[in-house]
Amino acid sequence: MQEQNYSIKQWAKDDRPREKLRYKGSEHLSDSELLAILIRNGTHKRSAVDLAKEVLGIGRNNLALLGKLSVKELMQVKGIGEAKAITISAALELGRRRQAFISLDKFQVKGSKDIAQYL
Repeated sequence: MQEQNYSIKQWAKDDRPREKLRYKGSEHLSDSELLAILIRNGTHKRSAVDLAKEVLGIGRNNLALLGKLSVKELMQVKGIGEAKAITISAALELGRRRQAFISLDKFQVKGSKDIAQYL
């Protein structure tokens, strides 16, 4: 992946996050590339991927911790305004809800032994 301070539009098509997702699938993108897609665009000095890396950094590169940050905390990154912070927060909440649903869907209680094993 390229780390230079210029627009993602200038990157090779295979390196651009949106195109990579379209042609290779989401599993081939890093967390920062997925987050960059949500951020949509960077600043005149930093790409959306650069902003995404900084956002991940305030969450200590942990998506679970990042999902607990407030909109105000996300806005501490220069280039992340309220709209982008809300988009990031909403996407992380959707991911959390999806994971909670999957966990509930897989766990079936047939007796007290099942609960004991779960705990």
